[in-house]
Amino acid sequence: MAKLYFYHSAMNAGKTTTLLQSAYNYRERGMRALILTPRLDHRGGSGTVASRIGLQSEGITFDRGSDLLAIVQADIATQGPLHCVLVDEAQFLSKAQVWQLSEVVDALRIPVLCYGLRTDFRGELFEGSQYLLAWADEISEIKTICHSGKKATMTVRVDARGRAVQDGPQVEIGGNERYVSVSRAEFKKVMRGEGVIEPSQPPLL
Repeated sequence: MAKLYFYHSAMNAGKTTTLLQSAYNYRERGMRALILTPRLDHRGGSGTVASRIGLQSEGITFDRGSDLLAIVQADIATQGPLHCVLVDEAQFLSKAQVWQLSEVVDALRIPVLCYGLRTDFRGELFEGSQYLLAWADEISEIKTICHSGKKATMTVRVDARGRAVQDGPQVEIGGNERYVSVSRAEFKKVMRGEGVIEPSQPPLL
């Protein structure tokens, strides 16, 4: 039975790597998977979904005005049967788009796997994450580790000196140079201005 899945985590937990592995698994079995990616996140190039460890795949871009149900229906009409839809950076979905994805599941009987952040740099829910938490059939956490050794559940936006950024737009695209995953206890600490966090991470050897 098709379901709407939401896989959430803090930054740098391997969400995109997991998405690309899922797409590979479907394709390896001769099944077709469609990847949707927000147009505003073009770090790997427009329409390219790329992980930090070098994996990448092409996807269809969308913005907040896109009708995702219509995109999926058009893809089926031109490309044939579809077995799975995967959504990268799902926190950027609108409420309406989460509902459209639920229609892909309920009306078209196609499973939808969404991968994204749960909360922003202030510890507040993104719109897409809020409604995925409310409407998804299955919700799973992809775990990662804080520098303290505890499980990281929060994401801190830092400036060039490693100090937590308190204000600014909710959406500001960046990677290891701007965001650090921390535990809730560390999040409270740095948001109080107690210490700094080194934003860069060593490359995978």
